[in-house]
Amino acid sequence: MQRLIEGVHRFHKEEFGRYSALFRKLSKEGQNPHTLFITCADSRVLAELVTQSKPGDLFVVKNIGNIVPPASAVGSTNSTAAAIEFAVEVLRVNDIVVCGHSQCGAMTALLEPPSTNVALPHLAQWLKLATPVREILEKDYASLATPDERATAAAEENVLFALENLRTYPCVQARLADGSLSLHGWFFKIATAELFAFDPESRQFQKIAEPAA
Repeated sequence: MQRLIEGVHRFHKEEFGRYSALFRKLSKEGQNPHTLFITCADSRVLAELVTQSKPGDLFVVKNIGNIVPPASAVGSTNSTAAAIEFAVEVLRVNDIVVCGHSQCGAMTALLEPPSTNVALPHLAQWLKLATPVREILEKDYASLATPDERATAAAEENVLFALENLRTYPCVQARLADGSLSLHGWFFKIATAELFAFDPESRQFQKIAEPAA
């Protein structure tokens, strides 16, 4: 906690001056983010840092394993749906990015045999939402030899599964139909801080290229 408190004071002393006008503007006008960014709660994955975004640019949802439940999942398992609806219908974001990452503990847990440990009931129920990802791994990735390879494949397939589930939301369907919303699947490699985007044509995650000058 002491490190957090010291960080608060450093921010006000050393950083806030650069952003003071922006924060005043956001306070008066409210937020108008351009992108809903759904990513993992993993402490190594920071959407604003890796995209160099400023306050007000991104509407960020972080949860265990960047899982997007289908629209049919209600109650305690789908608080993410509230954020999706708010971002799409109220904030009118232009894009939704689902960003998975390497070394994802949630994907590792998903691929492990079911545990008899009842100490984590909420986590167990949450991971059940991604059961189709495990089934894909068992069916299509049996040749992968190492746990790391399997976890990476699961993390990438989980991003694609999330994009499928996003399309089950009526608000997303409507805005995709009128062309005012786009969906994107990304993968973050922690060791190198590289970002990869899913290319529908090649069906592969490809490194995000630098924009042409």
